[in-house]
Amino acid sequence: MITPALLPALQSALAEADLDGWLLFDFHGTNPIAGGVLGLHGMVTRRIFAFIPRSGAPVAITHNIEQGAWRDWPEGWKRERYSTWNTLEETLRRLVHGKRIAMEYSPGDAVPYLDRVPAGVLEMVRTAGAQVVSSAELVTKFYAVWTAEHLASHLRAAELVATTAREAMAFAGTRARSGECIAEHELARWITEHFAQQGLEFDHPPIVAAGANAANPHYEPSSKRPRVIATGDILLIDLWAREPGGVYADQTWMGALGTPSPRAQQVWEAVRDARDAAIAALRNKVTHGERVRGADIDDAARAVITERGFGEYFTHRTGHSIDSRELHGSGPHIDNFETREERTLIPGVGFSIEPGVYITGEIGMRSEVNAYVGEGTVTVTPRDFQRDLILV
Repeated sequence: MITPALLPALQSALAEADLDGWLLFDFHGTNPIAGGVLGLHGMVTRRIFAFIPRSGAPVAITHNIEQGAWRDWPEGWKRERYSTWNTLEETLRRLVHGKRIAMEYSPGDAVPYLDRVPAGVLEMVRTAGAQVVSSAELVTKFYAVWTAEHLASHLRAAELVATTAREAMAFAGTRARSGECIAEHELARWITEHFAQQGLEFDHPPIVAAGANAANPHYEPSSKRPRVIATGDILLIDLWAREPGGVYADQTWMGALGTPSPRAQQVWEAVRDARDAAIAALRNKVTHGERVRGADIDDAARAVITERGFGEYFTHRTGHSIDSRELHGSGPHIDNFETREERTLIPGVGFSIEPGVYITGEIGMRSEVNAYVGEGTVTVTPRDFQRDLILV
């Protein structure tokens, strides 16, 4: 949330980018970035704007009947009120006419996570006489980055998630060997119950996929189509959780119930080595103080899988942003495949690294860790991430 203490840093960033201001817009939650930056509480059903200028006090444009949500707007910052559309448009014109401003807009929808402002609102702002550019780097720096407390929370959650994954793999193996096989959806419920016992929260049940089901990256186990996990299966477990108010840990683990086939081993090694190539490329650039984009790290992982002959089966980006609010966040993604991600991985951002190979009807494998960029360092979680297929 933008506060008087943070305002000087934000205004300095605006000056460095040769911007006259950052114009935040929201309507019914269409722009969660604006909601997170402004930190509003209470009913907001009308259009809102907030202009953070390069110098001087921020100005909010608020509807007359919805003043309660702005009770935490700092004293000394301005608040313009409107009721009619022409008052709104005239107020906006006075604020932005002749200015170069940033908004949550991504030219050509290059990065959908940034493309939050409706086309009609962009037309309104441009008609008011403003030049609009993307707020991409501002979003990274003032919305997506973690605090020290966020990192500490993530580290704790990562170890609990990793332990749960290993125990779930072992439990599936034990049940298979005993002849009392557990189904995918039952193991998913077992995982969520363990998370609850550890005080962790999650937004969606985990993915538990056995055999060829793992070839669907977003597979959902179901009691309506139960599939038991049996000896001979390759098992994928993708699970995520966080402490209440903390930052998510998001991991994917691979196991084999019995000796894996040479084909399964080949696919696993391609995925693992792609993950490790991405980590190595990230660490090399960060430790040497070089600019690194999410696109660069996606390229590093994809090159390995392509060289191993599985390029056509790696059908998604290498990783997604994990910001301080959302599992699939609005910070830089590890992507040069689905979107044109040009943002810099600056200190304070976190994300997943999760290459995968998905051969329909045969096999699917993914290995997922998380990474956090510090000042000249990279932290990968969990601490002891997977090197070999887990044999259970």
